[in-house]
Amino acid sequence: MTEIGRLNKLRVVKQLDFGVYLDGGELGEILMPIRYVPVQCDIGDELEAFIYRDSEDRLVATTEKPFAMVGEFALLKVVAVNQTGAFLNWGLMKDLLVPYSEQKPRMEEGKLYVVRIYIDESSNRIVGSALLDDFLHRESDNEFEAGEAVSLFIANRSDLGYQVIVDNTHWALLHHTEVTRELKRGEILTGFIKHVREDGRIDVCLHLKPSEKTDDVSQLILTELRKNDGFLAVTDKASPEEISDIFGISKKMYKKAVGALYRSKTIAIESNGLRLLKGWGTKSNDN
Repeated sequence: MTEIGRLNKLRVVKQLDFGVYLDGGELGEILMPIRYVPVQCDIGDELEAFIYRDSEDRLVATTEKPFAMVGEFALLKVVAVNQTGAFLNWGLMKDLLVPYSEQKPRMEEGKLYVVRIYIDESSNRIVGSALLDDFLHRESDNEFEAGEAVSLFIANRSDLGYQVIVDNTHWALLHHTEVTRELKRGEILTGFIKHVREDGRIDVCLHLKPSEKTDDVSQLILTELRKNDGFLAVTDKASPEEISDIFGISKKMYKKAVGALYRSKTIAIESNGLRLLKGWGTKSNDN
């Protein structure tokens, strides 16, 4: 299924002087203007294309990639303001519109704002919104578990630390005590769920500090395996730095936990990485 506002792999079905047409499935044939077409391109080739609507409301394809896709957040700069709203540079020739109804406060040219990219139902066009609370939950309803690896988007700085967006769905707090360097607004990095409080609010951290219990580290490795379709290309030859970047633990703790998972027939150790064995793909098997 071809998705507007996302990257799609589409097949070339026509070649013309001004570009090529791609098979957009239920969306019909979609033009990719000649300036975006690779030099070596023939009918039948598959191209990775971002789909959006031009100023005349026609679907077009481009090999350029925006700074963020539909459903994601980005820190973008306002390049123009008119009676319609603010226009932000998001990496494509056509700037991203943020209507006045999606601004609070009013955006000013030259300033940076965190926005959410979405498709407006009334116009079916890709637009942005600075009303972040309309798209995010402040409390977790069993979506996350302590120790789970997540994507963190640095949205704002506060007295307690950083207000971050977790997996494009939830607000969370990254305390100053969890940070060893200055973080920038708009930065995206991998972190971990540290704690889900009784009120559902989420605290996150950049590095886990697991106890010496092998079970704690094993659960961390299992979480990463499940997030990567049951396989991790991490061998015992991986550097301590690589293991720390992925899991936030020492190589010694990693090898100890891997050994325990292997002995319990939870994983297989292959020449190019770790593989989760069949039957261990659900949380119910962890008990």
